[in-house]
Amino acid sequence: MQKTTINLDETDLAILRMLQEDARITNVALAAKLKMAPSATLERVRKLEEKSVIRGYSAAVNPLAIDKDLLVFIFIKTKDSFADDKSARALAAIPQVMEVHHIAGDDCYLIKARLSGPTELMELKRSRFSKIANIISMRTTIVLETVKESSHISIE
Repeated sequence: MQKTTINLDETDLAILRMLQEDARITNVALAAKLKMAPSATLERVRKLEEKSVIRGYSAAVNPLAIDKDLLVFIFIKTKDSFADDKSARALAAIPQVMEVHHIAGDDCYLIKARLSGPTELMELKRSRFSKIANIISMRTTIVLETVKESSHISIE
C-alpha cells in the first residue's frame, strides 16, 4: 500500500468514525448527526470513496453461524526475493485466507484464516499451500479464544 497524504478535516474524521460504527446509517441520519445538509454529507462521503479513504462496505458475519470456528495465524517463510510478490499473490487467491501480511523478521508472511476445523486446516495446507513452490516452511498458531477482533481503525 503506497502512502499518500490526504487532508481530512474534523467533519471527514467524524464521518469515518460514524461509518465504522454503523456502515448502514442513512445519509439523512448521518447529516443530522453532523448538523449538515444531506446533499453536503453525501458529497463528503463520495469524495472519501473516490480518494479510497473509504475502501468499501461489508457485513461483519459471525463465524460460528457459518461453521468457521477455527481461527488460525500461519507464519510462512518463502524463498522469494524481497521484490517478488508471486507467493503473496498466490496466498491471497486462496478463499479461506482472510489476510496476507508481508512481515519483517524470520518469516516472510503472516496469514489469517478462518476454517471449520482441523480437517479443513490440514486440507488447506495439503491442497493449496503445498502447490506454492516457493514456500520453505510454515508455523501455525491456533487461536483458543478471541478477546477482541475488529476491523475498526482508531480515529482520533
